[in-house]
Amino acid sequence: MSATQTAQLMDGTSLAKRIVEEAAVKAAEISQSTGTVPCLATVLVGEDPASVTYVRMKRARCAKAGIQSRLIGLPATTTTAELIGTLAGLSADPEVHGILLQHPCGPHIDERAAFEAIAPEKDVDGVTMHSFAAMSFGLPGFVSCTPGGIMRLLEAYDVDLAGKHAVVVGRSAILGKPAGMLLLAQDATVTYCHSRTADLSRIVREADVVVAAVGRPRLIRGEDIKPGAVVIDAGYNPGNVGDVDFDTALTRARLITPVPGGVGPMTIAVLLAQTVDAAANQLGIQHR
Repeated sequence: MSATQTAQLMDGTSLAKRIVEEAAVKAAEISQSTGTVPCLATVLVGEDPASVTYVRMKRARCAKAGIQSRLIGLPATTTTAELIGTLAGLSADPEVHGILLQHPCGPHIDERAAFEAIAPEKDVDGVTMHSFAAMSFGLPGFVSCTPGGIMRLLEAYDVDLAGKHAVVVGRSAILGKPAGMLLLAQDATVTYCHSRTADLSRIVREADVVVAAVGRPRLIRGEDIKPGAVVIDAGYNPGNVGDVDFDTALTRARLITPVPGGVGPMTIAVLLAQTVDAAANQLGIQHR
């Protein structure tokens, strides 16, 4: 690409809308055929402003998709054992088809222990070790929602990953690591990097696909983007700033996700789609 060209924006908002609309059709079919409305239970510990906002947004999206939303609000003083008990109870509740634990839960909570209290068949956020293993081995299960959204974006824009060098910058258990596994499953050659990677710029310059998921504003310099590369910015920092220096990367990449409007809407859309699929599985319904 020449310096006068700009990358095509990957419109996550429009794609997410289509996914939610498809989920709504499936949810209606389930409700009509079984009399049961797919139900997503969200557990919120404390009243972190950002978490409260996210939960409100997800509940609004559920309503649009014909999904029942059950909110379980717990005090900030909730212990790990109490949280595990709540999640285990929801896992055993036949009226609940998907469970979302809004995180972070607070420094006193063992989040990994809490996640593992979610039954795999209801892990529609893809946060358990069971789900990660299924992603890694290509077995049936639910993917982590943000990586799942990224893969749907890449598919929608006809990005052929076979043989391509994909660099994932970030190693979180529910974003960076599963994103790499899903890319590997599509025959990409995957390199994991993170904030402590030596000579990060050199590695990024070799990437055909860059997935930025480290949570540091503009860590990925635009001038390090390989001309014609595909850039997925999964970072979201204060001021609507991603992990990629967007303005400069825009003049070098072939495809790039904006922040906001790229990966973010896809995360919620995948969550809702997987909730409907979970309900179908649990109720013995096969979608047409």
